[in-house]
Parts: sequence; structure tokens; C-alpha cells
Amino acid sequence: MRVFNFNGGPAALPLPVLREVQEEFLDWHGTGMSIVENSHRAKEVAAMATEAQNLLLELLGLSSEQWAVAFCQGGASLQFAMVPLNFAPQGTVCDYIDTGLWSSKAFQEAKICGSGARFAASSKDADYTFIPSQYDYSEKPQYVYLTSNNTVRGTQWPSFPTGAPGPLVADVSSEFLSRPLDLTDFGLIFAGAQKNVAPAGLTIAVIRRSFAITGQTGLPHMLDYRTFIDNDSMYNTPPVFAIYVAGLVFKWLKNTVGGLKAMEAKNKAKAALLYSAIDNSGGFYSGTAQVGSRSPMNVTFRLSDSSLEKPFQEEAKKEGLVGLGGHRSVGGLRASLYNALDLDAVEALTGFMAEFKRKKG
Repeated sequence: MRVFNFNGGPAALPLPVLREVQEEFLDWHGTGMSIVENSHRAKEVAAMATEAQNLLLELLGLSSEQWAVAFCQGGASLQFAMVPLNFAPQGTVCDYIDTGLWSSKAFQEAKICGSGARFAASSKDADYTFIPSQYDYSEKPQYVYLTSNNTVRGTQWPSFPTGAPGPLVADVSSEFLSRPLDLTDFGLIFAGAQKNVAPAGLTIAVIRRSFAITGQTGLPHMLDYRTFIDNDSMYNTPPVFAIYVAGLVFKWLKNTVGGLKAMEAKNKAKAALLYSAIDNSGGFYSGTAQVGSRSPMNVTFRLSDSSLEKPFQEEAKKEGLVGLGGHRSVGGLRASLYNALDLDAVEALTGFMAEFKRKKG
């Protein structure tokens, strides 16, 4: 029996995609081999990767003349270093907007890499419960960095800063392809694929070509974005299986869901149902993020009696509701409502929450 998977990542994948993977796993596209056995130099694999890149740009509404897709490895955590290594060499300044664990980690990596990283804003003093709206920018930063959705703290940028003095760069891992994004002011976005797109092992960077060419030269090849762009992400052996699954997810988003606007509507409906259950619980449940900054992807909450949080998870698991523990750094509870999770999963969760409150409240 399949459970309702609320894990923060690796997370649920669309069931039609999993079934397609299962059906063609032993003989992929008539090659007589599994996709995991095919060479990344095979023409069929190269065509699959190119199609995935094109589908992604189409979903994002971007032109291949202006934007490039890089299929990378190392997770979003390696991007924390690649960004400053490429675009903020020693002697330059880059601004970071601190909204939680992952932006803080990215900032520390930038400092290690020798860049003049500084905070333009932070919500740390308020326990990262909101997205800042006032910024103290440097005069000419190489870029302005943000984390668009904060998995740990359950906050999301409702809209991005305008008028920043440098190109925006964002880690969009935990909301990637969950809604349309206006990338007008961006030079680069990146995402670990294991939350909304594919199995762990693939990291996707979407880079404005005019921004990529401003990167410093002389870097190790695998840390230079131009290596990925110039070699169609085939400089070394990429995570072929994860790229394949990502391509199937892109097709699902386009052909079954109907694009990112339709996906956003589904995600808003799921989040509205869960936040309503929390807000109307009479204080038995309470959200941890301020209302104007709440994430539709990662709903973080606590119980008025924290000693009930472990029993809550244990009883939920018995009902087929798994992955509801908060991040290890903050505790509490969290329900991740990624794209592949349907409304019926949230209905099951809110029904369980009502029953748990009836028994324990």
C-alpha cells in the first residue's frame, strides 16, 4: 500500500511518472537496456537530455537564446560555492538576504570562497518567521542572493525584490516548478531536484547566458558553469536516470497538469486547506510562519502541548501519513505539499488532525 508522503525531500513523485519508469525500466525506448545501463554518449540519451532542457525552458517561459540549463551534481549545497566562485571573486561584494538555514549556509560558503559577502537583510532576530521587505544593499554587488522558499521555517517569497543593484540569484529548490516565476531581474536560479522534480542526485541550474559569460575564468572545470553550458551538461557522466525522470515530470507538468499556473492553483488549494485546519483549531495547532510569508510548499506548525508532537507523528504513520516531523534543526511538525502530492492527501491529513485534536485536546 502506498502512503501519503509529506517528506521534505527526497519527496513524492507523480504516480503516472513512477508507472512509466516501471514499465520501461528493463528496455528503455527499444535499446534493449535499462536507462540506468545506457551510455550518456548514446544518441538516444543525448536526445532525451536535450528534450528535458527544452521542456524545462518552455515551462518557465524562457528563451533558449537567452537562457541555458545545466544538469549538475553535488546538490544545492555545491551551488552555494559555485555561485560565488563564478561571480564574486576576491575583492568584490555580494549581498545575501538571510531567511533561514539554507541562505545562512550559502552565505558561509561565499565567505569561505573569499568573496566579500554581506547581509543586506535578515529575519533571524524574529526566528526566521517572515520574509524581509527592507534591504540595505551594497552600492554595486556582484549579485543579490536569496532562498525563494524556506523548507525548514515554512516561509516563501510572495514576490521577489525589484530594483536591486545587481542581478538576483536564487535557490529555488523546495518550490521549483510549483508556480510561475518572474525571472526578469535574475541571472541564475538553481534547485536540488529531489523535492519536486526527480530522485536525489540531480541539481538543475537555469542561467542567463549574458550572466554566465561574466563569470571569472581559471576555475576547475566542474565548478565553472560554462563547462556545463558548452558541453550540454555532458562534460562528464551526468546523473542520467535522474535527468530521465525529470524529463518525464516536465512532460507531466505540461501535458497532464496544464503548466505552472495550473500547478500553482492546485498547490494553493492544498495549502489553504491545511492552513485553515491549523488556524481554526482553537490554538491546538499553531503555524510557525507569519501569515504574509507562509509557504504553500512547506507548512510548519506546532502543537500547544509539545509532548504530543511525537505521538502525533506515530499515530499519523499508522494511518499512512508519513514524513510529518519538522527539520531536525528546529523540531516541531512539517507537512511538505510538493507538486506530486494530491489534494486527497491533505484531506486525509486534516481529517486525522481533527480526530487527534478530539482525542487529545
